Amino acid sequence: MQSFSADLGRPAFKVAAGPTRIGFLLLENFTMMALATAVEPLRMANQLSGRELYEWHLVSATGRAVQASDGIPVVPEFSTQNAPQFDTLIVVGGVNIVQSCRKAEVDYVASLARKDMVLGGICTGALALAAARQLDGYSVSAHWECIASMKERYPNVNCNTRLFTVDRDRITASGGTAPLDMMLYLISAQHGAALSNAISEMFVYDRMRNQADQQRIPLRHLLSSAQPKLVEIVELMEANIEEPIELEDLASFAGISRRQLERLFHNYLDCTPSRYYLKLRLERAKQLLKQTTMPVIEISTACGFVSTPHFSRCYRKYMGVSPREERMGTWNDNADNRFAAAAMDQQPFGVLDDNQGRNSLMAARFEPSFGSVKLEPSLN
Repeated sequence: MQSFSADLGRPAFKVAAGPTRIGFLLLENFTMMALATAVEPLRMANQLSGRELYEWHLVSATGRAVQASDGIPVVPEFSTQNAPQFDTLIVVGGVNIVQSCRKAEVDYVASLARKDMVLGGICTGALALAAARQLDGYSVSAHWECIASMKERYPNVNCNTRLFTVDRDRITASGGTAPLDMMLYLISAQHGAALSNAISEMFVYDRMRNQADQQRIPLRHLLSSAQPKLVEIVELMEANIEEPIELEDLASFAGISRRQLERLFHNYLDCTPSRYYLKLRLERAKQLLKQTTMPVIEISTACGFVSTPHFSRCYRKYMGVSPREERMGTWNDNADNRFAAAAMDQQPFGVLDDNQGRNSLMAARFEPSFGSVKLEPSLN
């Protein structure tokens, strides 16, 4: 049975004696990329460790083929009626999520919540969990296209704009490659950073993102066309990072008063214009720290700060680490370390005829990287 800690909203997984069993519930029109980026790290974890750390199985409402959003049909192993017990079930969503998420799938997810297991959603899959009332009171990530509708439909769900979120026994990720980052995070938590780093290298994935990383959400999507002045002002801010424009000038360019400017930001972005502008500049700085070799002093200037010490103070206050620590990757997130100190607990499980993890592990034995990462004995 899984044991969870309320500390900082992160799960405390016990040591696993056998493979972690993960089910993927496919919704009609699911996104193939989301499924692939969630499954492939599990396969590679088995290959690099030379052990069956994970099993994964596909489920659909009927057990029949489900068509992905790219038109490719995928045949699952189980229906929701005959699916075995999993340690974790992840709902894989995609386009037209409201129409694709049906009662049978919502009822299945709701029934699993009573079995003390981890539930997750990737791409727009979080909406199925929300519909089953399994995300109330949780912090949740979802693709930016469905964040607004989730907030309106499910006000008790704490939607955020992060790439992925691990909150107690709920794991959610937005679209694209974000599920890859979430799975690498979980693999690191269960089996150590050396394994997740090696997986990242095998996938030529140059930087593993964490829970602090945000989706790049088009402001027009968040505000629709109802607030053209606010969109115009934010676009001006984004275009003038190195030499920030005074708020009075921003208001003048948009043809409104400063008081109207402040009211727009308060009502629709829940912050002051200055705070939002600072956030844009610091996020640009983070990109430059992570993706370039520019000296910190040049990044400070490029992001509109009057001095490097001022930049460093603002960066640490907002990001929680200094610019140098961000670039070097030497900082330690204590909460993440506590999370990574343990591994997933297991339940008795029947033998499956088609074990995806074991089959792929056997095929990988001929790969030169097979068993190249040795795990700590305590996690065996």
